[in-house]
Amino acid sequence: MPCKPGISSMSLGRCYANHILSHKLAMASKYSLAGIEIFYEDLSDLARPPTRSNLLAAARYIRTLCSSLSLSIICLQPFTHYEGLLDRSKHLERIEEMRLWIEIALELGTDLIQVPSSFLPAEQISGDVDLIVSDFLELSDLGFQHDPPMRFAYESLAWGTHINKWEQCWDIVRRVDRSNVGICLDSFNILGRIYADPASPTGCTPHAEQEVRESMARLVKEIKPHKEKIFFIQIVGAERLDEPLREEHRFWNEEQPARMSWSRNCRLFYGEEDRGAYLPVKDVAKAIIKDVGYEGWVSFELYNRDMERRNEGVVEELASRAARGWEKMVEDLDIEVERRPELRRKGSTSKDRLSQDYSSREAVEVARL
Repeated sequence: MPCKPGISSMSLGRCYANHILSHKLAMASKYSLAGIEIFYEDLSDLARPPTRSNLLAAARYIRTLCSSLSLSIICLQPFTHYEGLLDRSKHLERIEEMRLWIEIALELGTDLIQVPSSFLPAEQISGDVDLIVSDFLELSDLGFQHDPPMRFAYESLAWGTHINKWEQCWDIVRRVDRSNVGICLDSFNILGRIYADPASPTGCTPHAEQEVRESMARLVKEIKPHKEKIFFIQIVGAERLDEPLREEHRFWNEEQPARMSWSRNCRLFYGEEDRGAYLPVKDVAKAIIKDVGYEGWVSFELYNRDMERRNEGVVEELASRAARGWEKMVEDLDIEVERRPELRRKGSTSKDRLSQDYSSREAVEVARL
């Protein structure tokens, strides 16, 4: 299928900043962001307390609302800190949690769950490839208990404890060698490891441009013959900091690696050089979409301090910025896109839909009807 634009529900404003999911979905629809990654935080906010029955009810509500807005649900994410746990009793707990996540995903109407690489302390997780492969085989087995199978998209985070480059993530996916285990390629996490160093005065690694050229050449060579293993992609950039992200910096968090603190505050949509974007995101997008030939969901997973602003206009601002980024990327790369259908509910206008801002409690009550 041609490429289609999507966005993470969290990227349109954090729920703890009083940005209501129904309003976020309405703004995504208004700006033709046709797919939504459902961020677990948003779902659990609708399901207070987050019991199994409340979570499933919230998922049904979200599915109904997305359907009314002609939005597809890309995936449920992020299922964090799963692979390589040294305490195997905790591993068993995570398996039980995944069983619930699969139930939730089925209620949402998606067959995809995203699993980012773990960034737990090194004393809690193993980098043993065989153990990590075994853990993903176990997920695969769970997925194949359903028809169609539940799929799992593994993503390397730039600050992952052991798995922090796409090559490592891809190696795990290839070793697992199951049709329902694939990769999520994220331009920020790729470049945030090999190109950017927010703790450096230059904002870059020592051989940044060469690293990107070589990495993208490997990506095209290794993944193109197996491009069906790319389950979806995320495309965003980030701003260059005026000062290195060290102890005295306003974004410093002693409990987070510098790249993680930078990620949580400074990601930007595609093409936002006017806001300080400096990563070569176009090079990564070109390699994946044009050179590999990827077709499917292109999601904008933004983390930025703007998402925590509490004024109501934040949601529409972020949705419109994401839409402009998508339009610029389509133009820059001459991407074939899929035309978005009209809203399914006859007689309903965008303004009508935008007015449906339920509170968290009301959302669950609607879902239970």
